[in-house]
Amino acid sequence: MITANTREEFVSAYGDIYEHTPWIVAEAWPQAPFSGPEAMIAATSQIIRDADHDRQKALVKAHPELARKFGVDPDLGRLSAAEQEGAGLDRLSEAEFIAFRALNEAYQARFNMPFVICVRQATKERMRQEIERRLAQSPQEELAEALGQIDQIALLRLKDRIAS
Repeated sequence: MITANTREEFVSAYGDIYEHTPWIVAEAWPQAPFSGPEAMIAATSQIIRDADHDRQKALVKAHPELARKFGVDPDLGRLSAAEQEGAGLDRLSEAEFIAFRALNEAYQARFNMPFVICVRQATKERMRQEIERRLAQSPQEELAEALGQIDQIALLRLKDRIAS
């Protein structure tokens, strides 16, 4: 069971599963207890889908650009840093770094948000392929896909939290 005695305890325990966006977990607290991680993410996902466009976009913008800011950005969350490191994004060759940077810039110019993918479920090559594929999507399709990826990231983070 996933629960806490107070909203503050709940947010303290789980608020960071969504990058710099604890309001999502705070809004889920009245629905607790949750039977497991999937149930909690179903609830938080619905909260996100019911949020207005600006809040959805702010959630996506709270995520770091892949590979670009690693080791440089002081706002890079502890969980994101570990995930990017685990995917090898901290060890890119110069050519890979230049390619990711160009793709990040093209994506940012098209969608005005960083490219988000669950790096724990992707290789560097798959990430590159996905950013290229997703550049062809409409802004609405891409926002929906980014939010789906964020749910996957949050689910894995929550499972890790419960396991530890």
